Amino acid sequence: MRVSDHKTRENTLSATSLILAETHDDGGGFHAPTVEEFFPPAIFGEGTFFEFNRIMMIRLIMVALLLLWLWLSTRRAKLVPGRAQSIVELALNFVRTQIAETILGKEAGKKYLVFLTAVFFIVFAMNISGVIPFLNIAGSSVVGLPIVMALWVYVMYLGAGVKKQGLGKFLKNSLFPSSAPWFMYPLITPIEFLTVFVIRPATLIIRLLANMVAGHLMLVLCFSATQFLLFEAHGLIRATGVLTLGAGLALTLFEIFVAALQAYIFALLAAVYLNLSTEESH
Repeated sequence: MRVSDHKTRENTLSATSLILAETHDDGGGFHAPTVEEFFPPAIFGEGTFFEFNRIMMIRLIMVALLLLWLWLSTRRAKLVPGRAQSIVELALNFVRTQIAETILGKEAGKKYLVFLTAVFFIVFAMNISGVIPFLNIAGSSVVGLPIVMALWVYVMYLGAGVKKQGLGKFLKNSLFPSSAPWFMYPLITPIEFLTVFVIRPATLIIRLLANMVAGHLMLVLCFSATQFLLFEAHGLIRATGVLTLGAGLALTLFEIFVAALQAYIFALLAAVYLNLSTEESH
């Protein structure tokens, strides 16, 4: 029994080695996604501050498409809106009612509505590029854009707090909460400092980046497996390509939902942080 198992194992290893060798020679076979996809070669300016690659090009394309869509949808706004205008108004009303006014109230919500709307639309546009044919990767799946967006929120909520309360009072209310007894400040103040100045922007970055990276890797894995199974595999295993194709289509729909959800969460947290910063005591 052991001899038979040993021979079977050797035959399996030999067959696997042969397949891998053939795959290496003809460039076919299954190619699993890697982190290299998030670091494409430079189109121009390699090694300089102005280096431009495919992901940066996708970001510019999505900004152009977003502006074009908004312009075409609203250039001839009517009292009875058409389909395109209705979609824009639906999105704007969603940000106004479900984010700005719900978190900040009507007065403050109106003040920061433009900012929150811009955050929502930009993050959604960058996220949705991951499921657009020929783009196929989210503009927010590389850390640069999440950092920029998080820093924008960071500057806005710190600036709002300082403007309303003054620097001293803002720091006092942020680092020394009135609801805590004074003898707890040596423990609470360092935690509050990390929360206000480090954890808030860091969580914005990590949450957005992790979701977009994971989604892209899952999609590439499913569709790479589908291509291999349907066009290169042999025998009954080829039929499993239908399953990976179905999983890829389902994940595509799920990624559309995630793109919208992460845009909503990003804008919602921006509103929450603005509200916390402008409160005079907590």
